[in-house]
Amino acid sequence: MKAHKETSAGVVMSSPMATPELDEAIEVDVATSENLPWMCIVWDDPVNLMSYVSYVFQTVLGYDKKRANELMMQVHTEGKAAVSSGERDKVEADVKKLQVAGLWATMQQAG
Repeated sequence: MKAHKETSAGVVMSSPMATPELDEAIEVDVATSENLPWMCIVWDDPVNLMSYVSYVFQTVLGYDKKRANELMMQVHTEGKAAVSSGERDKVEADVKKLQVAGLWATMQQAG
């Protein structure tokens, strides 16, 4: 239903009087800092041997030898690698274990 309104120039304008109702709600998943995962980053350092870094990834994080070597090479060639991710508490624990093992590890939120 539209209401008609005549202007001083004799032009008829109409505007909607009712707004349509939606039958279903629309949910939007918004990425906020609260729901972004955390990442454990291991940085290249001049101290640890590549074989030791790979060994730590296997024993501390539980990676198989192939994946541990891939991550170690990423650290070596790119300067860093994200070696674990997830909830903040889990990643904090991973960072601490890697630091105790002598690796340079930090954490940051994805995004």
